[in-house]
Amino acid sequence: MDFSWLTNLLGPGNESLASTLVLYSFVIALGVFLGKLKVAGVSLGVTFVLFVGILMGHLGYIVNAEVLKFVREFGLILFIFSIGIQVGPGFFSSFKKGGMRLNGLAVLGIALNVVIVLAIYYIDGGTSIEALVGVMSGAVTNTPGLAAAQQTAGTPEAINTMAMGYAAAYPLGVCGIIAAMFLIKALFRIKTENEIKAIEEENDNHRAKPNIISIEVTNPLISGKSLRELHDIIQCDFVISRLMDHSGNIIIPTSATQVRTGDKLYVVISTTDTPRFESVVGPQIEMDWEDVTPSRVVSRRIVITKSQYNGVALGALRLHSAYQLNATRVNRAGVDLLAAPNLRLQMGDRLTVVGDLNDIDRLANRLGNSMKRLNEPNMITIFVGILFGIIVGSINVGFGMKLGLAGGPLVVAILLSRFGYKFKLVTYTSSSASLLMRELGICLFLASVGISSGAGFAQTVFNATGMWWVIWGFIITFLPLVIVGCIARGIYKINFLSIMGLFSGGYTDPPALAYANNSTGNDAPAVAYSTVYPLTMFLRVVAAQGLILAFM
Repeated sequence: MDFSWLTNLLGPGNESLASTLVLYSFVIALGVFLGKLKVAGVSLGVTFVLFVGILMGHLGYIVNAEVLKFVREFGLILFIFSIGIQVGPGFFSSFKKGGMRLNGLAVLGIALNVVIVLAIYYIDGGTSIEALVGVMSGAVTNTPGLAAAQQTAGTPEAINTMAMGYAAAYPLGVCGIIAAMFLIKALFRIKTENEIKAIEEENDNHRAKPNIISIEVTNPLISGKSLRELHDIIQCDFVISRLMDHSGNIIIPTSATQVRTGDKLYVVISTTDTPRFESVVGPQIEMDWEDVTPSRVVSRRIVITKSQYNGVALGALRLHSAYQLNATRVNRAGVDLLAAPNLRLQMGDRLTVVGDLNDIDRLANRLGNSMKRLNEPNMITIFVGILFGIIVGSINVGFGMKLGLAGGPLVVAILLSRFGYKFKLVTYTSSSASLLMRELGICLFLASVGISSGAGFAQTVFNATGMWWVIWGFIITFLPLVIVGCIARGIYKINFLSIMGLFSGGYTDPPALAYANNSTGNDAPAVAYSTVYPLTMFLRVVAAQGLILAFM
């Protein structure tokens, strides 16, 4: 039996479409599988696709140059755009007071990375800027930065050199982040259990967390005041879900409802505003509202799944006048928000309402409440975003610099995720769909980069030059983290769990975050990670591009 067709399909040197698809499938499948393997609780994740691609390229497997370039650039666009959609909602809010210090420290870390790269470039005249940018991207485990720099450079030689530098520095980059965590912990003699306790005490007083309490009205000075007047007196956000009067009747109050001495209130309010509310209205009481509430009054969650309500203010729904319902809170991406009238709704929000079941059903029909609808990808928004992202990336923004196929889609995705509702564009994407797009994009990109650079990888990296790349990479990883960590702990007294998240987010490194979460059993590192991640991701891309434009 003739098996020459199988040899042609699977053997190296074949550029046919079928062979290309087989090669990409093998590289991605094996890379993802190996990336799940953990050593000391840490895995390299999807980045292993790059190493498998390098191996196959070294063994002589090739892809048609034009096909490889298309797959690489298209994968890059998908990955960068999905990253922008993911970080966009938190990008602008990360500049608020609570995140300014962490973001400032993350920016300092990026600046130190760049300074070290420049110092190495001028001291070691034999290392090209392309290699150093690749080493820097690997050292800070930032694939989008590598992608942006490669796209800016454009030449195959520069692209391959950056990929080799990235691959040489990446493994110690992951280990260096965790090593910096250990060093800061040892230097300041930190006990993790004390840090966890401090975080939990701080969370108990966190303003953004809604607190559900029962209050009895005892202040005669507010007896007869409407809820609207009560808001003006207390001057804080709160929602009264249900009210029991002195006769035992339970009503769904409106802004015109008057409170009287002896009334019992079911209140949703932030934890830090609770003492102020109690001092004006009355003390907290223990009360089971489920037992005393008539069966016709229930609490339900409604999912916003109709696009026409994307960006609509909650107050514009006129829930009480039209439906005799009260909204108590809005859950967005797992976070409960107070149902303030000026809160802008987004697709996928879960609105908690209280009232008659029939009225709730009417509202649910109006807002959609269809999980099936949320599972449908918003293809128009995705490709409109990619279209304008490529256009924006092609614009010369000065000094001969363009945002390119990496920066353009990133900027547009961030803006769309935040302001897309103003243009009637739905940016909600289910977690599974977003993850699929992001992982598919990065796998295609890394596989392409690995295959193209594999032929010259061994002779370039496994020698004195490669050894210095590894050394430079570890210095770029470790030294800025130690400096930033000492400032964060020594000067600002930032909680160690937040420092762990700062390190992971500042280097956009999920494996380090996974280690931080697993070793502490607390979500504080993830909170700090998400605080600095959006700005860091953006600046990492800009920094890598800027170095290439400045020195090539």
